[in-house]
Amino acid sequence: MRMNNKFGGAVAALAVGMTSTTAVAQELDSIAISVGLLGNPFFVATISGIEDRAREVNPDVEVITVSSDYDLNKQVSQMDNFIAAGVDIIMLNAVDAQAIAPAVAKAQAAGIVVAAFDVSAPGADVTVMTDNVAAGAKACQYIVDELQGEGNVIIINGPPSSSIIDRVDGCASVFEANAGINVLSDDQNGQASREGGLEVMQGLLTRFDDIDAVFAINDPTGLGAELAAKQFNRTNIIITAVDGAPIVEDALASGTSLIQASSSQDPYVMAGMAFNMAYDVFKGETPEVDTILLDPELITADNLDSYLGWTAER
Repeated sequence: MRMNNKFGGAVAALAVGMTSTTAVAQELDSIAISVGLLGNPFFVATISGIEDRAREVNPDVEVITVSSDYDLNKQVSQMDNFIAAGVDIIMLNAVDAQAIAPAVAKAQAAGIVVAAFDVSAPGADVTVMTDNVAAGAKACQYIVDELQGEGNVIIINGPPSSSIIDRVDGCASVFEANAGINVLSDDQNGQASREGGLEVMQGLLTRFDDIDAVFAINDPTGLGAELAAKQFNRTNIIITAVDGAPIVEDALASGTSLIQASSSQDPYVMAGMAFNMAYDVFKGETPEVDTILLDPELITADNLDSYLGWTAER
C-alpha cells in the first residue's frame, strides 16, 4: 500500500513520533545504515535523522554507518557484514533499483528488518522517499517555462537507483510534452557527485555549442555542471536540480548562480520516518502503509525566504 503526504503533516508527525516503553526500547540493540556517498551532505542529514530517532528508542543503541560509494558489489558485501553482525534493522539507501533484491531477501531471511529510504529497494519491509517523479517534473517544468517552450536541453543522469530513474522519467515526460524542447543528451552518468557533474558537463560543452538549460539529478551534480559552464564562459545556461541542499540555498541567494531552481527534499525527516516504521515492524506490528512518498517543493530565489531547509529545527 502507498501513501503520499498530500494528506497533510499529521501523517508525518505520527510517523516521526515515538510511543515505546523502556522495556520494549531496550530490545533494539543495533542498527546498520548504508548510504550512497558519505561525502554528500544529504546523506549526512539522513544519518542524523536515523540516529536521533533510534536513540529515542535506546540511547545506547549501536549504530553502524557505511558508504557504498554507489558500488553495488560493495553494498552487497556490506549487507553480508550486517547479517554476520546480527543487527536488528538495516537502513538501506540502495544503489541499484533491482540488483540489490537478493541481498534484501537474505537479510530478511536472517530475521533482520530492512527499511529503504530515499530510494526503493525490492522487497524492503518499509520505504520512505521523495516523490521523485514529481521532483524531476517540477525542476524541468521550470526550464520549459523559462525557455518559453523552446530550446536545447541536457539531462545529466546518474547511478541506476530508483530515485534517479524516477527523476529522469519525470523530467523527460515534461520535455516530451513540449515539442520545442530538444534533448541533446540524457544518458551521461555524473555519478551523483560534483566531480562527476563537472566531468560530464565538460564533455557536453565540448560536443554542443548551443545548450540553453541543464537538469541535473541532484544538487552536487548541478554544482559540478555550473563549474564546468563557468570554465567554458558559458554563463547563459539555466541549471535546475533536486535536493534543496544548503549549498544550493546559498547559490540561489547569491543572485549570480547558474542554478536557478531545485526540487527540495527533507532527508532528516525522511530517514527518521523510515526508521520509525522499521522499528514498528521490528516490534511485530504491521504498518498501515508500507510506502510513503513525500511531496517536493521547487525552491527558487523567489520563495527561498520561506524554505526551512535541511538544517531547520524539527
